[in-house]
Amino acid sequence: MPPASHTPPARVGVRQVAERAGVSTQTVSRVINDHPHIRPETRERVLAAMAELDYRVNNAARALGTRTTRTIGVIASDAALYGPAVGITALESAAREADRWIATAYADAADAASVVDAAARLRAQGVDGIVVLAPHEGSLAALTDAHRDVPVTALHTQVGYDRQREGAALAVDHLWRLGHRRLAHLAGPADWLEARARADGVRTALAAHGAAAVTWVGDWTAATASSLAAEIGLAARSPSGPTAVVVANDQMALGLIAGLRHVGVEVPGEVSVTGFDDNPDAAFYRPALTTVRIDLAGEARRVVAAVRGEPVSSPAAPVLVTRASAVQPSR
Repeated sequence: MPPASHTPPARVGVRQVAERAGVSTQTVSRVINDHPHIRPETRERVLAAMAELDYRVNNAARALGTRTTRTIGVIASDAALYGPAVGITALESAAREADRWIATAYADAADAASVVDAAARLRAQGVDGIVVLAPHEGSLAALTDAHRDVPVTALHTQVGYDRQREGAALAVDHLWRLGHRRLAHLAGPADWLEARARADGVRTALAAHGAAAVTWVGDWTAATASSLAAEIGLAARSPSGPTAVVVANDQMALGLIAGLRHVGVEVPGEVSVTGFDDNPDAAFYRPALTTVRIDLAGEARRVVAAVRGEPVSSPAAPVLVTRASAVQPSR
């Protein structure tokens, strides 16, 4: 016996919605396109009809009428790292709040040609603007030059940069209040704008106290920080060595703490350590990590508004989260 054929239900269109709501098809189109001059009760009636009929907006058709796809392009890289991964999530939420959605293209953020190519692929999808995650200075400049006719912005630039810098300064000032006078800095990669902002914050805060930090550079990963632990631990045990390390992110802080423990240097008994990001695991490190939390949701809302050409609001100020990894110096 042949299988029964299944005919999919006919797709609901604007005409059916108009009939259900008792309005014209033009009114339905205006509601779909967020036209401002629609009475609230009419808008509610149309939206209710759309829900009852399970009407799905045809984005391609809407784009023809409005010259917008309501889609924001996101160029992502290094998504295995905590910062970029949560950045994508924050942008998705911010776009949804603005009744937009995102299209993501992956690129090597250190390679300007790769970033420009990713932008071209997003442009082919008709995105209304582009947001760059994990931006590198050179690639961001190349992208802006190559796509001048579409809004381009990045997380943690402009006021977002300032918030990163302020957060790093919070960590330095906290250690200074605890009595630390010799600090080290485990920085992120120098070509990342986030790393530059955080390093700038450390440098500026220490300069205000008349001090400077000895600096090591990592790649954001726990593995690299762990590999530097023997060298940092040796420096810490010298008579004039650092009594605290300001680390540019939580992943590296975790690696450093584990590496120091492996070579017999106690945290915080001999060296205090601070992180940055306040990732969900930071409270469960051994010891629990003192770190800095930034308003990533607010930063995502800022850049979504920027690519839409709307007034932007500033993300909230960073917050120091004090835990067990930073205490008064023992020497």
